[in-house]
Amino acid sequence: MNTGADRSALVVYESMFDNTARVAEAIARGLERAGFEAHAVPVTSLAATGPINVDLLVAGAPTHAFTLSRAQSRQDAVHQGAPASRATIGLRDWIVSATPERFGTDRLVIFDTRVARVRRLPLAAGVTAARLLRRHGFRMLRKPVAFLVDRTRGPLAEGELARAERWGQMMGAACRDDLAAAPA
Repeated sequence: MNTGADRSALVVYESMFDNTARVAEAIARGLERAGFEAHAVPVTSLAATGPINVDLLVAGAPTHAFTLSRAQSRQDAVHQGAPASRATIGLRDWIVSATPERFGTDRLVIFDTRVARVRRLPLAAGVTAARLLRRHGFRMLRKPVAFLVDRTRGPLAEGELARAERWGQMMGAACRDDLAAAPA
């Protein structure tokens, strides 16, 4: 797809019940509206690929037990009806091999999904992912953001997809500002 964009973004996500995937796709649409060529890719498809050159990396995951998923929490999701193929690798596992060199950028923004009734969590997937990815040399352009689901399996809370698209557009603008401020 040639969008005529001069900047690119990759939205890497983990999703067990499609809620995080839908948010990732909405964020990619928002990035495209900001002039980026953007692709949303599940972490299960990206795990074995080589270097990818982008201007902005976006990472997202569902919150499992107040943090990123682990093998056991993904298996629990499978027992609740998630496809077993999605339990093979999670964002936490993928982060182990994520480096700015692999993506051609240290620019990063992070999102998570979480159940609406526990909206304010001191710890969540986004907070954990940010901490781990900073240790790998990434630089956060903004604080992690949360998108809400009504129940563990979903659906997304009303208005969240539109909010995700707007957030993607804002993150595209933040990345452009960061690129413009970078020394030549």
